[in-house]
Amino acid sequence: MKDQVTDHIQDQIAEVQHAAETWSPQRSLTWAFETFGNRVAISSAFGVEGMVLIDMASRVRKDFRLFTIDTEFLFPETYNLMDRIEEKYSITIEKIYSVLSPEEQERAHGAALWTRDPDRCCNLRKVEPLRRKLGELSAWITSIRRDQTSVRSIARRVEWDTKFGLVKVNPIIDWSSKQVWRYIHDHDVPYNALHNQDYPSIGCTHCTRAVRPGEDPRAGRWPGFAKTECGLHIIEPVPDSSAVVASKAAKFGN
Repeated sequence: MKDQVTDHIQDQIAEVQHAAETWSPQRSLTWAFETFGNRVAISSAFGVEGMVLIDMASRVRKDFRLFTIDTEFLFPETYNLMDRIEEKYSITIEKIYSVLSPEEQERAHGAALWTRDPDRCCNLRKVEPLRRKLGELSAWITSIRRDQTSVRSIARRVEWDTKFGLVKVNPIIDWSSKQVWRYIHDHDVPYNALHNQDYPSIGCTHCTRAVRPGEDPRAGRWPGFAKTECGLHIIEPVPDSSAVVASKAAKFGN
């Protein structure tokens, strides 16, 4: 039964996906809120793109849901921004944590796991907490942009998230960094003070540094590793339904 429901939702998303590519960010948010109600939430790490999306959402719907994955290794400036967001937009940020405290993680996996196996650290502190949170929702909204990483370059404005099994909406997927900053300044949107100190992308304290002149904007993330994604936005292909049907038929000898 669950597979049938999932297939039906995927079919519906496929129907709107092409048209959605022409939608404005505001229309994308309106569609998400009207379609999923309280079962959709914005996910944000409060980078400058996330702040644009939060401000836009506040103009579309006052009682929108907003959550963040608090790794417990964030910068003081990030925590300060969270307080400002809650005050300015009169919302409560839903904070999600790893099942392991930093101390428990150290006992189980050794000290400074991020220096030895950053993928495992991200999985423990980001991916698995997100998976638990998304299990409560029918859709999530993100602020990713196609030109941020090669992985994100194939993302759609509205898509089925195969990895987590729900709908994913990316309202500013086709925006440039210039458009993002123009919105920030035009609408006086608060942002992380680290952006003024050569931190274009901000994550955990242990795995984020300032970017040097001429470097890629994400060069400051996981320096020393061939890593540009924490794993939250890895896009897995949607299975070909005809191939699935053929496989099942072969399995049962039909």
